[in-house]
Formats: sequence, C-alpha cells, structure tokens
Amino acid sequence: MIYWAPLFHFYQPPTQTASMLMKISNEAYRPLLDVFGEFPHAHATVNINGVLTEMLGQCGYSDVLTKLRKLAEDGQIEFTGSGKYHPILPLIPTEEIERQIRLNYQTNRNFLGDAYAPRGFFPPEMCYSRDIVDSIIESRHEWIIISGIACPVAWPMNVVHEISREEDKIAVFFRDDILSNKISFRDIDGPGFIEHLKRLYNGEDDMYVVTAMDAETFGHHIQHWDKLFLSQIFETLEPMVNHDKTMHEQKPLAEQHRRLFEFEKDKEDRQIRIVTISELLGIFSRGKQIEPKPSSWSTSADDIKMQNYYPLWKSNNNPVHQMQWEHLSIIMDIAHKAIVLADNDASSRFANIARTTLDAALHSCQFWWASRKPMWDVNMVYRGLNLQREVLLNAYKAISTSNTKPDVKKEYYYKVVAARYIFDQITDSLYMD
Repeated sequence: MIYWAPLFHFYQPPTQTASMLMKISNEAYRPLLDVFGEFPHAHATVNINGVLTEMLGQCGYSDVLTKLRKLAEDGQIEFTGSGKYHPILPLIPTEEIERQIRLNYQTNRNFLGDAYAPRGFFPPEMCYSRDIVDSIIESRHEWIIISGIACPVAWPMNVVHEISREEDKIAVFFRDDILSNKISFRDIDGPGFIEHLKRLYNGEDDMYVVTAMDAETFGHHIQHWDKLFLSQIFETLEPMVNHDKTMHEQKPLAEQHRRLFEFEKDKEDRQIRIVTISELLGIFSRGKQIEPKPSSWSTSADDIKMQNYYPLWKSNNNPVHQMQWEHLSIIMDIAHKAIVLADNDASSRFANIARTTLDAALHSCQFWWASRKPMWDVNMVYRGLNLQREVLLNAYKAISTSNTKPDVKKEYYYKVVAARYIFDQITDSLYMD
C-alpha cells in the first residue's frame, strides 16, 4: 500500500483587503471544502492560521469555518498548529514564537471548538531552524512538517525520522517538494499523479508520500483546479461498492468482461490510500534521530550552500529585506520595553495596543512581496511597514506617558528617530523602483 498524505495551507495576511478575502473564499475555500464533502474517503491535513480564521469569522464567512469544523468532527481532516499571524519563526525571538503558537491555538479553538485538536505543527512557509524546535515540543505537538530540501539523509518513504532535544523528541515529515510544486504549477494532472504514485510503489513494502500546497492554489491561483485535479483523483481512488453483487449477476459476456476489467483496475487503484499525516504515525516505524537543514519550502540547494536559508523573506542580497528586519528589530525592542515600563492607565493602554499590533506586524507577507523573485508589490510592503509604525507610535507613547526616568525616555526616543529614518529609506525605495 502507498499512503498519500496531502496538506492544505489556508492563510491570508492581516493586511489583506475585504474584497480579496471574498474573492478567495468564493474561488478556493468553499469549492475546495465542498470537494472533500463529496468524497468521504479522502482524508487531509489542514493548516489554517488564526489570523485567517478570525478574519473569516468577523467578515461573515463563518460557513467556511463550519465546513472545516464538520470535516474535522467527521474525522476526514485534521488540523495543525502554527503561528497565528504567519511569522517566519526562525527570524523572531523565542518569546514571540511561543506567543504566536499560543495565540494561534486560542483563536482556532475559539472559532473551531473541540474539532481543533492539532497533533502536528506547520511552521509558516515551512521555515525551519533548530531554534524553533523547543517551542514546538513544549506546545505538545507530536510532529512537524518541513520542506524536502531540509532532509539531511536518504529520502524517507517507509520510516518516520525524529528530531530530538534532550529528553524530548518530535517526528518530522518532509514534503515532496517536486511533486507538490508540479501540482501547484499545473505540471501534472490527476491521472499523471496517480501513475506517479503507482510507479513509486514496489508492490511489497508500505510507503508514503506527503504533499503540501496553499489551499488558494485550488480555484484561486488555478481556476477550477479543485475539480480538474482533486475531484478527478478522489473519484478514481474512491472505494467501489457492491462488486461482489455485480460480479455474480447474470450479464452478457462482454458486460462481465468489462466489469472484470473495472474490478481489476479498482484493485490496482486501491493500492493508494489517502490519509492524514497523523495517521502515518500509526503505520510506519520510527527511523533515525536527525537534524534537518535550515530552510523553507522556497529554498534551493544553492541557497543552503550560501547560507541564504530564507531567500524570499530575508535574503542576504536584498537591501529592502535588510532594512525591513532592522526596522522590525527596533520596533520589537521599543514595544517590549513599553510593556515593562507601563505603570499607569494611559501608558498601559498604549502598551497594550503596541503589544497586540506587534503580533500582526510580524506577518511574513510584507517580506515576501519585497522578495523580487519575482514578487514585488509596493502596497503590500507599505501596509506591513505601516503596521510596524503603528507599533512604534503606541510603544513610545507608553514609554513617554509612564513615570520612568527622563533619560530612559530620551534613549528610546533616539530609537524612534532611527526607526523613522529606516522607514523613510524603505519608502524611498518603494517610490524609486
């Protein structure tokens, strides 16, 4: 038996427009979930970041959440943990990683109820470094999924390797990057995908394949891809019923031969089973304890050689990225100080606004849209920058209205000035490019 474990990643940034959220919900989310409703044998793992869950609930798209919850309650899908605002976890402080994981759980639990019970963890953009593992283990996840490019050993298809930290360990699954990208860019169709899986299977030992793609691929990025690809596969792999009855009915010889052909074809297709990633834990034995390479699902082997591990979010060769992260570093410093110094009603109010806004200001899209490979959207970069600036305003107001010493206020105002200078530099680059 070959087990296919597909993961679908649902995410929109906090800076997304209402009109685009509506478009994506209509083109992708609803049709995709309806396909799963049509084929109860099709299982899947779903990551939905809390920021999107919250947006769907607040913007009148609770039917999408209802469909997700129902599929989970029926055991057809499982959810994963993640960071609420989809930050690049290896690039933010540990305390922010832990907060994002906690906020994600709280938000999804609030909207999805008991159906949200994640066993696995999806790091945004599959950005991995060893620095994020402790936080994931401490939040009681049993497994993590990362990009295939991160695999440091022979490709695992019949064992599940582990990452260990002192006395603790966590199972690690690797996305089949080549196959996932073929699906995402329409380089393979349904029959071709099934044939690919059959070629992998040697007919003896059980093996597995994990794919992972943006949910928006199915209907938004590629029109009707939910029907043209997924429905076709699910229908082909759907268990056929009443074979015994139909095989013994008195039929013309030609009809019997046709049914026999269909029966044999069905037996062959039943070599493939669609499962959740967590189901694989109960099927395959544990392998080695390994240390995956720092990477993302958009990192190449050459990027790893150049230690440019997260090229679409913090490239060594991208000056806008460097300025964005320098700006964010100052913002985090001032916001954290504001929380410590807030000592009256006014300063506490500003500090709370800064803290909440900082959560959203960590989202990954502002960096992705500045990657120039080939993404470049000045508005998405600027919206993210403005979120950071809102943190700055409230954080410094918290410090200036507190009872801290004047020298401390002056010190942090100098940091405000530095942040404003970097903001202007980034803005100039948006105007000039």
